[in-house]
Amino acid sequence: MKTPIKNLNDALITKLKALYDIETQLVKALPKMAKKATDKQLREAFERHLSETEIHVQRLEECFELIEVKPGKIQADAIRGLIADAEWIIKEKPLPETLDAMLIAAASYIEHYEIAGYVTASRWSRTLDYAQVTELLEKTLDEEGNAADTLIDLADGGIDDRAMGNIAVDFGEPGEVPLEPLEEDMGE
Repeated sequence: MKTPIKNLNDALITKLKALYDIETQLVKALPKMAKKATDKQLREAFERHLSETEIHVQRLEECFELIEVKPGKIQADAIRGLIADAEWIIKEKPLPETLDAMLIAAASYIEHYEIAGYVTASRWSRTLDYAQVTELLEKTLDEEGNAADTLIDLADGGIDDRAMGNIAVDFGEPGEVPLEPLEEDMGE
């Protein structure tokens, strides 16, 4: 029988165990994403974040040690779904430029999911006055934020534009409305 979550300390331990599961799942998923990325900078960003993610696992183990709890995992089903999304993208075999844009989108979902978890864990550890735990969690939170920003920069830096391919978009002349408004029968 499971031990009930009675207080904020129990909730923090539960959150840390879920984050531990999330990070260990990403240690397995990021190499696959890096391997499939066709843009060199994107591939390097995934590889760099894999190294950070391995450190995130170690930091979580340190957090468990600081609060005197055995490291453990609580299965976070959401991360499995987000990773499955990235795997689906790879299996669909879009054109390389589109693949990179779609991998950025999938990785962005993952980063924001992680950020939400670390914001909560950091806030709770601060409330519980676990200063060293808070410091470790906030280091990871900063790195997750930087990873999310890097993905946006890569998308805006040309990857999304290359994914457009040969699509021509005609917005007309400045000040010109390209389409006529629809006329509706107002029942008159």
